[in-house]
Amino acid sequence: MTRCAVYGTGSWGTAFAMVLADAGCEVTMWGRRADLVEAVNTGRSNPDYLPGVRLPDAVRATTDPAAAARDAEFAVLAVPSQTLRENLSQWSPLLPADTVLVSLMKGVELGTAKRMSEVIQEVGKAAPERVAVLTGPNLAKEIAARQPAAAVVACPDEAVAQRLQAACHTPYFRPYTNTDVVGCELGGAVKNVIALAVGIADGMGLGDNAKASLITRGLAETTRLGLAMGADAHTFAGLAGMGDLVATCSSPLSRNHTFGTNLGRGMTLEETIAVTKQTAEGVKSCESVLDLARRHDVDMPITETVVGIVHEGKPPLVALKELMSRSAKAERH
Repeated sequence: MTRCAVYGTGSWGTAFAMVLADAGCEVTMWGRRADLVEAVNTGRSNPDYLPGVRLPDAVRATTDPAAAARDAEFAVLAVPSQTLRENLSQWSPLLPADTVLVSLMKGVELGTAKRMSEVIQEVGKAAPERVAVLTGPNLAKEIAARQPAAAVVACPDEAVAQRLQAACHTPYFRPYTNTDVVGCELGGAVKNVIALAVGIADGMGLGDNAKASLITRGLAETTRLGLAMGADAHTFAGLAGMGDLVATCSSPLSRNHTFGTNLGRGMTLEETIAVTKQTAEGVKSCESVLDLARRHDVDMPITETVVGIVHEGKPPLVALKELMSRSAKAERH
């Protein structure tokens, strides 16, 4: 039986632990809070993040990161992206030298503008072939309800990607492999920013034409950045690109869309943060994505607009007028 460690007891980490268990793996989740760990072990549930969902018997939990790491073939990292560096510096010495490190995170690190796999390689002293990324249209509550979903498992080593694919393939969860780690990670990180923009449009009462335009031009921004960074353009037409973007921009289950909707309705950033129970990755990552774009001399006007609204206090109506008044150009400019 394949042993897996899942670091993080949030909604997506818990849902993916269920997937691994349903695929035949033995899973140990690490959590910081003793009460939540106890709820997993004795109540077979995660009442804070997935209330009412019964966890498989093959899922256990612990507050001891070393116990979770023991004999793990895969170590799944499911913490907020901006906390990864600090957390992994404590966990990586505990993991077996051949453990594959799997990122579920969809963000770009503030300050360094590094993708999550790059942070993992640096902090975990891991070769690229030992680091994998799982991404795609994966809303945690739907997967926890075992509704059909597909995903992408990306790793530069196809054999490692196939091993992870086998470890999480269930009748309701269908993973595909990909070797384009850069494209897959950018698709997952930037879609959170575009979802904020679509949410803001929803909150302002704008129509479907506006939202479809943001999604489409948001994908164009993502693709431009990806190509500048060496990604495969085809990745952005797949599950890691268009698939994840559509799900996150259109679902009420999306944290980033909901966060943006509250901003569009007139709530301040502080008020929106106060009513948001889970991390909306795009709120912080929009700044690091824009930083990444500027480092590669890539124009990303929607991302820039989101940063203006979220972090610079620009009124959404003013930002919309500025975005719409940009000079006309060819679609494939």
